[in-house]
Amino acid sequence: MNDLNKKAFGGLIFFILAVAALLFIPVWTLNYWRAWVFLVVLSISVFTITLYLAKNDPKLLERRVSAGSMAEKEKSQKIIQFVAQIAFILIFVISAIDHRFAWSLVPAYLSVFGDFLVVIGLLIVFFVFKENSFTSAIIEVNSKQKVISTGPYASVRHPMYIGAIIMLLGVPLALGSLWGELAVIFITLVIIWRLLDEERYLEKNLSGYKEYKIKVRYRLVPFIW
Repeated sequence: MNDLNKKAFGGLIFFILAVAALLFIPVWTLNYWRAWVFLVVLSISVFTITLYLAKNDPKLLERRVSAGSMAEKEKSQKIIQFVAQIAFILIFVISAIDHRFAWSLVPAYLSVFGDFLVVIGLLIVFFVFKENSFTSAIIEVNSKQKVISTGPYASVRHPMYIGAIIMLLGVPLALGSLWGELAVIFITLVIIWRLLDEERYLEKNLSGYKEYKIKVRYRLVPFIW
């Protein structure tokens, strides 16, 4: 295993362990079957995507391993990513606390549906990765980068973000929480903030992006916005 793969898979293991800590520490018990099922679903999904990238698109994998507010180059994105990280953490913490104190009564079939949304959201992200090898985890433009207008990019300008939102919507349900969806609303607003700032950056730095915006009118949801 080369250094890139070690870094990528090591980062994934740390991520899964961090999520597990955010779920089990607030409830102070391991008797939380919804969390276990969610962790299995999440782990299989992200490890499968990473395996695919390691084998088929190591350049994209390299672009994905450096993420977060500290990795961003633009000051505005550093702020946005910092807020997004807080919102992301809140999704798990609020959902776990909700479970502990039984604020929400979520039936098992809704939790299964939540896990399904997690898979569907990550599947959309996977198709975006297959279509666009320049989907860096940070806002930047590569010297060889070009505008992608095929596949999911033919319908909306930011298909990876809609995949992420669908996945995040499923997380609280998978964990048996309705209150956790409040944090999803918060992070969705942050994602919108991020993509608007990203579009300003791409218009300035990526040739052909202004024309692409005219061709593909919708940012996230076809015929809506």
